[in-house]
Amino acid sequence: MTASPAQPYLLTRRVGLLMVPGLDRLLDLSLRYRPFGPPPAGVHAVVGWGYKGRFADDAAWASRLGLPYLALEDGFLRSIGLGDESGPLGVCIDDLGIYYDASRPSRLEVAIKRPLAADELARGADVAARWRAGRLSKYNHAREQAAPVKGPFVLVVDQTFGDASIGYGMASAASFTRMLEAALDEHPGLPIVLKVHPDVIAGRKRAHFDRLAPGAASRVTLLADDAHPPALLESAVAVYVVTSQMGFEALLWHRPVRCFGMPFYAGWGLTQDEIAAPTRRGAECGATLESVAHAALVEYARYLDPETQQRCEPERLMDWMAFQRCERERFPAEVQAMGFSQWKQPHARSFLAGSTLRFVDRAESLKPGAQTRAVWGRPDNSVAAGLSDAPLLRVEDGFLRSVGLGANWVQPLSLVIDRSGMYYDATAPSDIETLLRTHAFDDALLQRAKSLREALVAAGITKYNVGQGAWQRPTAASHIVLVPGQVESDASIAYGTTGAVRTNLALLKAVRAARPDAYLIYKPHPDVVARKRDIGPDEAQTASWCDEVVVDRPMHLLLDAVDEVQVLTSLAGFEALLRGVPVVCHGMPFYAGWGLTTDMNAHPRRGRCLSLDELVAAALILYPTYVSRVSGAFTTPERAVVELGRWATLRTPSEPVWLRTARLLKRLKDRGIRR
Repeated sequence: MTASPAQPYLLTRRVGLLMVPGLDRLLDLSLRYRPFGPPPAGVHAVVGWGYKGRFADDAAWASRLGLPYLALEDGFLRSIGLGDESGPLGVCIDDLGIYYDASRPSRLEVAIKRPLAADELARGADVAARWRAGRLSKYNHAREQAAPVKGPFVLVVDQTFGDASIGYGMASAASFTRMLEAALDEHPGLPIVLKVHPDVIAGRKRAHFDRLAPGAASRVTLLADDAHPPALLESAVAVYVVTSQMGFEALLWHRPVRCFGMPFYAGWGLTQDEIAAPTRRGAECGATLESVAHAALVEYARYLDPETQQRCEPERLMDWMAFQRCERERFPAEVQAMGFSQWKQPHARSFLAGSTLRFVDRAESLKPGAQTRAVWGRPDNSVAAGLSDAPLLRVEDGFLRSVGLGANWVQPLSLVIDRSGMYYDATAPSDIETLLRTHAFDDALLQRAKSLREALVAAGITKYNVGQGAWQRPTAASHIVLVPGQVESDASIAYGTTGAVRTNLALLKAVRAARPDAYLIYKPHPDVVARKRDIGPDEAQTASWCDEVVVDRPMHLLLDAVDEVQVLTSLAGFEALLRGVPVVCHGMPFYAGWGLTTDMNAHPRRGRCLSLDELVAAALILYPTYVSRVSGAFTTPERAVVELGRWATLRTPSEPVWLRTARLLKRLKDRGIRR
């Protein structure tokens, strides 16, 4: 038997390339490191990051070995954060040259010159439209802001000093001076906005314009903020660049572009060029905006899906980036945050990404004024009084949270961020109540809610997804009622119940009175079972008022087997509704009062009759915020269900010893016990 040939692989002399996340999947071959010596058999090509500096030596080394050299560069749609903050989600791969080097052909140049079929031209137009609709750029971390001048203006784009694309693009530092002078001369009646590069703003690199001549300074407004480009590009009457990608983005926004170097998009008749294009290019090649967009965004670059970590098409990444941009602009740029324990602070930053958070311990430490504040949960009246002079964001766990308890410091996949109240507080309106009372649920949203509900039920997903084993329905029981216990000190009971039925024991007694012949199951709250939260004062008596106490069984298995669920305000009631189980509410949870539950209390602010999928649309799609465990970025509830399902198949780690010790000490302190 002959051995099968070894799988070809790629070789790099730079260990840093091995650290680029997902690069092997973008390259379709494994990448190996060999800094010197002859390459072993099976090498397909040598890989380097462009031709800058030492990578030019790698290209020469590959040539001496008779191997192809693959030049890599960031894609034109790269990432949310800057290069030192996150890996590239788009990468250009070129075996001829590299897109910024105008002295030689590149695969991008070949793609631009290639005649396109009608469907390819249509796709080029579509990705350009998606770019505009998603308000995208190469980096997508910055917030949008209006131009710093009123009325029409000319945008002039600076670049980092010494950037390789300048020299490779047939330009020099002097080109920037000529660019600014031309903008001033050619638009004598308009102000000039000079935008500096994000790396300059971040202090990583220097710019070309350290100071301006007095005459120029009177007409030039320096934009030194890290502003996202789309608002500037759609407002500018003309855009001046040397070799910046901003010129390409300006073309996507249908703006006139003047080039003082030779970037990849120049020399085709789409830009006004200060220097002559290489003979390889020219308007006679018939390039259009659609063909350049298709070449640059579809054909030349490869993309990594940030959530599956697999190759994807540009449209998928563009839609994901657009979603990130929308989520990152929801709240003000600066938010003061109070009441977040240290372990919750990183999660708060993730769920409020796009805003800069400043954490304080006490209301007295908040800066005065109208700056938005974020608090965990519902602040008590004394704290709320100190926050009343500014908009307030109330943050709590979402309804599809995690695999494991929040009390174990398990990372949440969802939080709710409420501007008007909190979902468990029935004493006042909340954002979810307003959604349920007023939102017009269209057919597309309802179909999405239906599909989400079916996927969630099929996967057996609940809020915490804890418990093991199965539960057997008693054969003699004709009507089984599940009574979920709650943490009796929880705010949802304090603000979501009234009257005599406000404890777990009172609930069981009420259910027994109403269903004397039913088989009652009582399931204590997982936090109480795990001894993370205290048991209610009389909760030990609950076993005398039910037929069975079920401790460590998954909630979804119980819901699939019972005939009815009766709750105070437990989320288990909502989870039962998702599975078609009748629910009786003795308190006033967010899902009561809409015609879907039997309610023991009146709901004067509610009363609109909703379908189950309208409830699902509000509670699981419109109200919460989701953050992926895989990408660390915003995600959808559909993706959260997938991640929860996969997470549940993993072994849940036990609580660390240090956490158990810290929790025990806190419990002793709370009870006034001192050693």
